[in-house]
Amino acid sequence: MKKSNFDWQFRDASPIDSAFKEEMLNQGYSETFAELLWNRNIHTLEDFSKLMRASIDELHDPFLMYDMDKAVERIQNAIMESQPILIYGDYDADGITSTSIMLETLEMIGADVHYVLPNRFIHGYGPNKELFAEKINDGIQLIITVDNGVAGNEAIDYANSRGVDVIVTDHHEMPPVLPDAYCIVHPRHPNGQYPFGELAGAGVAFKLATALLEEVPLEMLDLVTIGTVADLVSMTGENRNLVKLGLQAIKQTQRIGLLELLKVSGVELQKVDEISIGFSLGPRLNAIGRLGDPNPAVELMTTFDEELAHELAEKLDQINNERKQIVQKTTEEAAVLVNSEDAVHLIAAEGWNPGVLGIVAGNILKQTGRPTIILSIDENGVAKGSGRSIEALDLFKMLNTMRTEFTHFGGHAAAVGLTMPAENIPALQKMMNDYISIEQIDLTKGSTLLIDESLPLSAINLKFVEELKKLAPFGTDNPAPYFLVDGNVSFFKKIGSDQQHVKFSLKNGDNQLDAIGFGFGADGEEIQQPETRFVGDLEINEWNGQKKVQLRLIDFSSNGLQVIDRRAKYTWKQKIDSDQVLYLAFHAKTQKLFSKDLEIPVTLYDQSISLMQFDHLVVLDCPDQKELLKEIVKNGNFERVYLYLYSPDEAYLNGLPSRKQFTELYQFFRKQPRVDIRFKLKVVSNYLRIPEKLLVFMIHVFSELKFVTIDDGVLQMVESPQTRAFEESDIYQKRMARIDSEEFLLMNDIQTIRNWLKS
Repeated sequence: MKKSNFDWQFRDASPIDSAFKEEMLNQGYSETFAELLWNRNIHTLEDFSKLMRASIDELHDPFLMYDMDKAVERIQNAIMESQPILIYGDYDADGITSTSIMLETLEMIGADVHYVLPNRFIHGYGPNKELFAEKINDGIQLIITVDNGVAGNEAIDYANSRGVDVIVTDHHEMPPVLPDAYCIVHPRHPNGQYPFGELAGAGVAFKLATALLEEVPLEMLDLVTIGTVADLVSMTGENRNLVKLGLQAIKQTQRIGLLELLKVSGVELQKVDEISIGFSLGPRLNAIGRLGDPNPAVELMTTFDEELAHELAEKLDQINNERKQIVQKTTEEAAVLVNSEDAVHLIAAEGWNPGVLGIVAGNILKQTGRPTIILSIDENGVAKGSGRSIEALDLFKMLNTMRTEFTHFGGHAAAVGLTMPAENIPALQKMMNDYISIEQIDLTKGSTLLIDESLPLSAINLKFVEELKKLAPFGTDNPAPYFLVDGNVSFFKKIGSDQQHVKFSLKNGDNQLDAIGFGFGADGEEIQQPETRFVGDLEINEWNGQKKVQLRLIDFSSNGLQVIDRRAKYTWKQKIDSDQVLYLAFHAKTQKLFSKDLEIPVTLYDQSISLMQFDHLVVLDCPDQKELLKEIVKNGNFERVYLYLYSPDEAYLNGLPSRKQFTELYQFFRKQPRVDIRFKLKVVSNYLRIPEKLLVFMIHVFSELKFVTIDDGVLQMVESPQTRAFEESDIYQKRMARIDSEEFLLMNDIQTIRNWLKS
């Protein structure tokens, strides 16, 4: 069986109200879509219409945000007094777009404005005292933070000591002690009354821009949309309205840098949606801050120079490709260091890029299903990195009980960042293992995956997927509908530069559904098993003017015994992820070969083997009797059986010798009664035109029937041997059985063998 990565849970379903159902049908919607809306608590046409609406009139008044009036007044005074203003941003996509929004806004109202994004490797996250000092020494008289600042107490105190006001605009969790800033503009400020608290940093900057300009800056909706989607904030309420408006704005944008970024990302302007922002634009903006100086990204987003925009977009694309390579290499190196006995993986090494460790931690989490912390150790013995967790473990809560081990620590339930002395790593690993044990936390369950419903392939069509688009944009708190589908894989292939993705088709009767799985390349064998169930969302794939529905795979599982086809030699060195693997050989030659080539312990079959201690069985060759394999599988408790089925003697390939070949060999030995077969085997084989392996078998038959004797490699013909039929030889009979076994196991398709083993 193959266990799902996630814990599948279905939405609570209740019978749909007949009146609502009739209204939806009268509007031209399908019954399946109406039921989906009902189960998502959309119970009236008005609820549905409100969900689809996007209007500037429904944006909240920015002055409902605490201290917004104070921030606007201070900025206006700075402009009137020609005070140089610094925008202090963050190095991710939200910080880049927040900075761009504020830069363009202040330029529009005549400010002497400058900006800086900290370098994560030099300045770290948030307000940095040294960088503040540098800019104040350059003449800055007012600092506005965007997408950061609520935890910048030290740097803000320093600015105050230099007589420089700091306006904080932020959306992150507010600490118990707020900084002594001139004012703090935050949608969840404890003294505020703003109706929606989940704005991204770009959303807060957009609100300040609206207040300063005294109108909604429509030309900046593209920026606020990118920042909101990339920062994974709640895709509900005002965020949903902003993103819906922004996606429309992007399709009409004149922003040169954005157009160039779309071009290098391979995204068509008229097809931009939250998915292309999340998977194409966002990663490119984030990558530059992960690897170095993020400031050129702001220049890209705000420039009017076409040549510069093209150059910068190419640079961001190149950096993103470098980031991918670094992530892949680091993930591979980290995977080797995983200790399967640890409840939480704490993996550290020297030389890893700290900017990608969050992604790597997520990759190891996906591979192992265990919470993971990845740390890079510098030359001073300081370990710095990120952690990612599953739903079952509040990573922040656990590590908060171990704060004495860290010099810096922060985050939330699912993700943390930390810095610590490298010498504390072993102690931290033990503390985490003990914590999981004492608290009795079950880490075997994956994070919850909420499935809207199980759909037959017959219910999936273009009309239904077009209906689903009405619920977009999707994101946090408004996930795309996930569906459970069943079907047999009728077509399968791996795609991508490293074969890391898969493309396949599901078939059930006359119905067929295409599917694509990003990052599922290593799961190809399991995906093709029967009794496999698939969970994903539905999208429309357009190619050469043709539209087809496609399932984007999120997870899958299969019940019962999995039988994996590894009969092709190039698959033999593929990794098998289990500590309880029985590598089984039926012949000594096979045992010797695989023990040497694969450097693994190989067991030669005998009836005393305790099968129940293993969950994976690797069948290295064919048994003489195929029924023996079936018996072994039946008597074991295997989740997977891998069929390598090497044939050391190539019995089926060479077949049985003909009577004519036996006669010719017998006559040869009558003429040459003494032959040193250690050195003359090839000569005899060529002379009689009998394959060497078949010739060896024939000699063994002659020896068993006492036609010849073999002493120290020298064959001697027996004078006047007793007349016997070849069929009397046990060796001959075993070969007949082995040929039958190899014919069935090597020549049949895997589905036939799978059905036979399960019968």
